[in-house]
Amino acid sequence: MKFLQCISRRPVVLLLSASLLGLAGCSKKSPGSAKAEWPEFRGPTQDGHSTATDLPVEWSPEKNIIWKTDLPGRSWSSPIVAKGKVYLTNAVAAKDDNNLSDKVSLRVLSLDAATGALLWDKEMFSIDAPQSFGVHEKNSHASPTAVYDEGHVYVHYGHFGSACVDELGNIVWKTTEPAYKSEHGNGACPVIFQDLLILNCDGQEEPFVAALDKRDGKLRWKTVRGRKGKNLYALCTPLLIEVGGQQELITVGTRIVQALDPKNGKELWHVYHEEYCAVPRPVFSNGLVFISTGFEQATAMAIRPEAKGVPSDQRVVWTTNKQVPKTPSMVAVGADLYMVSDTGVVTCLDAKTGTVHWQERVGKMTSASLLYADGKIYMQDEFGKGYVLKPGPKLEILATNDLKDKSLASYAVSGQHLLIRTQHALWCVGEKK
Repeated sequence: MKFLQCISRRPVVLLLSASLLGLAGCSKKSPGSAKAEWPEFRGPTQDGHSTATDLPVEWSPEKNIIWKTDLPGRSWSSPIVAKGKVYLTNAVAAKDDNNLSDKVSLRVLSLDAATGALLWDKEMFSIDAPQSFGVHEKNSHASPTAVYDEGHVYVHYGHFGSACVDELGNIVWKTTEPAYKSEHGNGACPVIFQDLLILNCDGQEEPFVAALDKRDGKLRWKTVRGRKGKNLYALCTPLLIEVGGQQELITVGTRIVQALDPKNGKELWHVYHEEYCAVPRPVFSNGLVFISTGFEQATAMAIRPEAKGVPSDQRVVWTTNKQVPKTPSMVAVGADLYMVSDTGVVTCLDAKTGTVHWQERVGKMTSASLLYADGKIYMQDEFGKGYVLKPGPKLEILATNDLKDKSLASYAVSGQHLLIRTQHALWCVGEKK
């Protein structure tokens, strides 16, 4: 997120991220990630929250840069951090006799989190004739953000396949199953639940959610979406929560939101909507799940997630369609919910009622998900500008920072530093003592 983007009537896929692509609630801990600083898209609680302190407020290419590592290729996945190492996916044009060939190499990189030094760079898959796969100009072939769990890094390249590597880059397994036909590229990030690697596979035909055995990549369960439509694809990363002792996988697809039992894929409840290409990762806070429906007219929905005892006509608590994000994920802070639209308008709402406290323009086009850390909200727009906001009853911008390089990926946190991926580099930003 993990980002994704769909714009106008021609969807854009960018996991913020994810690529180019969850929140305080009953269950915030991501299984197996307690000791990792930022093990997946949107962090250890899957909701864009960090407990880090003394994070930077101001930065530029010349100020508060701990290190900068140039990155080849084209990828909008977000960095993850575990045990002093940074992991990234990448898509690089293959070279033959110093000339670009008609191939793309899908790769995993590991960097030293303290210095930015490259530790290893390994190919997982090679794509022939990549131009034939219909990727949007703002997407890449390696958009989903990786996930770290128990000494292993799991990567997903959508319909191109998934793989598991150890901390040294040794391939444990890789697979091109379950196969599906994508549209506009990949974006949804993988999620770990116990011994399962869970994937949203919303392509052109028969969208489904699948779980692989994280030990060998074999298919463990597959749940086909239950509602058809003209456009079927979506690029949303699922969210794991626990409500009343029941574990739920919240997964948003085209025209449907589902809660599945992550152990077996059995549907616990669903809510219908009317849009396609959902991208923002759901958020869980104040006893409610918050989602964005996607394109064309994005609607934010607050949903009661209890598996039992909620009449179907009472599951949706409130909705709004004003300045709702189609790409960036929201963030909850206390009793409030913050969201930034794809055009850079930030909205603060009451999480329980949907009442708008304020709504103002902050940046320009935005794909990255919001981050809450150190008592502040961090926002990154597509032009490389980072905004630091103070949560509260009115908009207060603490700083505006510019890395002067295109940016679609979401922030990661490493100790007291921010990791920011731009088009040409990975930046480690921190207060210099």
